[in-house]
Amino acid sequence: MRQQTFYEAYLDDFDKVIVYLSKNSYGGISNKFYLTNKYGQIIDLHIQTIETTQNNYNKFTLSLYEPLEIGVEYYVVHQHARSIVLQYSGIVKTQRFDEMFYYDGDDLGCVYHRDHTSFALWAPTAARVKVEICKNGVVKTLEMRRSNYGVFRLSVLENLENATYVYLVRVNGQWLQTIDPYACASVENNARSAVIDPDKIRIRDYPLTPMKHATDAIIYETSVRDFTMQKGIGVTKPGKYSGFVEENETTKELDTGFTYLKSLGITHVQLMPVLDFGSVNELYPLMHYNWGYDPVQYRCLEGSLCVEPTNPYGRIFEFSKLIEECHKNDIRVNLDIVFNHVYDKEDSFFEKTVPNYYFQMNANGDFSNGTYCGNDVDSTRKMSRKYMIDTCVWLVRTYHIDGLRFDLMGILDIDTLNQIYQACAAINPDFMVYGEGWDMPSFLDYRQRASIRNNAQMPRVAHFSDRFRDVIKGRTDVNEVNVKGYCTGAVYLIDIMKNCLCGSCNDIGVEKMFQHPRNAVNYVECHDNMTSWDKVKECCKEDDRDVRISRQKMMIAAVLMAQGIPFIHSGQEFARTKHGMNNTYEESDEINKIDYARRNRYQDIVDCTKALIKIRKAHPCLRYADAEEVAKNVSFDTIDQKVLLYKAKDDNEEIITIFNPTGETFHYDLSDAYQLLYHDGPAEDILIQYANITPYSTMIFLKKYV
Repeated sequence: MRQQTFYEAYLDDFDKVIVYLSKNSYGGISNKFYLTNKYGQIIDLHIQTIETTQNNYNKFTLSLYEPLEIGVEYYVVHQHARSIVLQYSGIVKTQRFDEMFYYDGDDLGCVYHRDHTSFALWAPTAARVKVEICKNGVVKTLEMRRSNYGVFRLSVLENLENATYVYLVRVNGQWLQTIDPYACASVENNARSAVIDPDKIRIRDYPLTPMKHATDAIIYETSVRDFTMQKGIGVTKPGKYSGFVEENETTKELDTGFTYLKSLGITHVQLMPVLDFGSVNELYPLMHYNWGYDPVQYRCLEGSLCVEPTNPYGRIFEFSKLIEECHKNDIRVNLDIVFNHVYDKEDSFFEKTVPNYYFQMNANGDFSNGTYCGNDVDSTRKMSRKYMIDTCVWLVRTYHIDGLRFDLMGILDIDTLNQIYQACAAINPDFMVYGEGWDMPSFLDYRQRASIRNNAQMPRVAHFSDRFRDVIKGRTDVNEVNVKGYCTGAVYLIDIMKNCLCGSCNDIGVEKMFQHPRNAVNYVECHDNMTSWDKVKECCKEDDRDVRISRQKMMIAAVLMAQGIPFIHSGQEFARTKHGMNNTYEESDEINKIDYARRNRYQDIVDCTKALIKIRKAHPCLRYADAEEVAKNVSFDTIDQKVLLYKAKDDNEEIITIFNPTGETFHYDLSDAYQLLYHDGPAEDILIQYANITPYSTMIFLKKYV
């Protein structure tokens, strides 16, 4: 933010300095400016333009005829002999800066060996960098050496395992203390980075059911904390990584926690943020609740979710066990990653190491706020993009994760997302990349945004389909809570419902949204907004409880039968409620915890969900990846423009799913005998030709060709 003090100076390009003089200081007038530095040099600045701003400042655009040495500390002096530090600002956004200082090495951060540890920090605008190391209570501060590409280096010839450290960066006239952007371990509350032996992070691999396409996935979103915080469910370490996969006689008897997760039949569990976030005190985790969409570190795990937050290895080993146990039980693990903004821009390692570089900023020094968090990360900078790619690759190699869900992905750029997918898929061919493709109002050109509108340029990246959500369930905005969807009674949406069931990859009912069904993540509920059960209670007040249960089953059926990638939010399968609250990111454990007693009360919906998952996994015609296959093999029929028949086939079989969101009974001649697979629940093995379609019901039929 500029124009905050009487006198400010910014290096905005290699040949341009911008000075702001408040009219409350010398009337904002100066006829001369020059630069000085520690070498005693005098460098003339030439006034090009002067303009008055709305904030009662004079803005001077000054030109440089001599190149400056980037990283040297300069001061701007005006005619009244006042001097101010020249801040490296807009220059870091130039292509020339990126090309001059781009470093493609793989040794940034702390590289541990038994007999020495090397430290490397990319900080090209810094004048000096030191590293402060603490081991066994002894603290020493060592000067680092500037090397090529603005990387500061130091090698310490001793065994530093379990030592902690911070960097001291002299930049823009200030000494700033920061943790290491590339650190993979830290102490509690991200106070200091920690030196660990990466060879001790060992994850045993287990065979996983092969995936032919991303559409083979069935994603189940949950929170490590929420999943086991209810008392009396048999978990001895509630809300922790170890508690998430804990099984014992009680969990098996009550079907809770990991025992329950395994029983669902899902292929992927998507964990809400487990990388270090700033809103929960890791030493007193029960004092605050937060989902964790306020990132501080991207390689260090969140300490409030582990048993030993003060032990840098503790969270690593505990989380590694979680991954192993999931894989052992044929459940892949996707992580929710929040690259779009940081918890506190001014205190982030991005801003402290290279100010302004990592955040979207315009020519006036204003920062983009498309995230509504006060800062938008700039993924178009070469070292910013490298950081994201390097981090994602590190997570895949280190923790053997299977996918990444990107929060507010539309803040990031297309090229970065494509390169992340390519780099991660080179390690794990089944790797998934998907996220929120909302078109956020950031400074990034809309043509570069990794948003839904640009999905054609991201062939292997998927996006949450807000069309699917709103058409099936109804609008989610708090001001539109009464607006219904097809499954909640708005039968006029039947043609757009067809489009959604096709993965919105064709023009049936409305223009297409995605290139292929593999680009569509179909959902009606996630951690954001009301739960679908709470939404239905609001928009279908005329319905009794049994009808709402039928609608809940129908929405889940739409998710699991549609072409595309199905996504289920934990508890959706037993009518999870947050008591009508719209956004519970910091409410309490009482509001957010998974309620297994409620699960027991709504076991019928759970059984339906399990049956639908089995049907999807058993029939490839429900999982087409390409638009051409959908066009060839998916068709529809309707009854009175109210009841929808969705037909999917391949060379071996045909599946017909019937949705009746009305209170009427209908009859349909299938023209041949079909096996009834599902009628608001697992069905008896009977053949039917004439379907009796009861009110608020979902039916699924199968016909084998051979």
